[in-house]
Amino acid sequence: MRCGTIARKIGMTRVFAEDGTHVPVSVLKLDNCQVTQVRNVERDGYVAIQVGSGTRKVKNITKADRGQYAKANVEPKAKLAEFRVSEDAMLDVGAVIGANHYVAGQRVDVVGISQGKGFAGAMKRHNFAGLRASHGVSISHRSHGSTGANQDPGKVWKGKKMAGHMGASRVTTQNLEVVSVMVEDGLILIRGAVPGSKNGYVMISDAIKADRPADAPFPAGLFSDYAPVSDEAVVDEAPADEVAAEAAPVLHDAPVQVEAQEDQASEADAPAGDDTSDENKGQE
Repeated sequence: MRCGTIARKIGMTRVFAEDGTHVPVSVLKLDNCQVTQVRNVERDGYVAIQVGSGTRKVKNITKADRGQYAKANVEPKAKLAEFRVSEDAMLDVGAVIGANHYVAGQRVDVVGISQGKGFAGAMKRHNFAGLRASHGVSISHRSHGSTGANQDPGKVWKGKKMAGHMGASRVTTQNLEVVSVMVEDGLILIRGAVPGSKNGYVMISDAIKADRPADAPFPAGLFSDYAPVSDEAVVDEAPADEVAAEAAPVLHDAPVQVEAQEDQASEADAPAGDDTSDENKGQE
């Protein structure tokens, strides 16, 4: 059993399959998903990995959390979650889990906090049909109708579907398909909708009702395992140094040659001026 990850829900879009059909997908981003603490049987009684995601200002966390982050040598996280793992799937503290932790076609379970709807009626909350539009019904067309029974039991049973607070609760969606993975950008495209609002955090883990693909990395897909290859050509600095070395003497010799030419010109002009003056003196 592998460790799960924490992702941030960017929103929804669509991608096109090879046959031209469009597939609605939810875009999830792994924002510096890092291992902050590990649990073992000797110290904690169970095996698990604590993962953190996002960033948070130091002034907004407690001293206890500061000590934990300082011990792990990681920056403060905005969201923490703990995942049960097997003993052979343990990770080192500080390891960064990348999007290559998942592969296309894999089934995952996503856990998130659903969007809050406030106080909702029975029709919106439980999909009730409502009352008739005629035959004596007045004002209460969207009511849920009777909630109790006769004198026996003479009460409303606990858990009765009625109007009340809707949303803002923990929701798990199982067996969602991973359509595509963009390791460079840390994005995971999952088919369909996932619980939660935009920019909200969700927890992704391997599906418990489906087998993990054979090509999925074990114990985890770390960001350090992915080494992007740059398309830019490597510039060879040796020829540039040689050209500079060859050009240097020319640059230094040029002013010397100019000065030499100026000296020769001055010497050539001086005798001519002296001869002229001597001849003029002789004529005088």
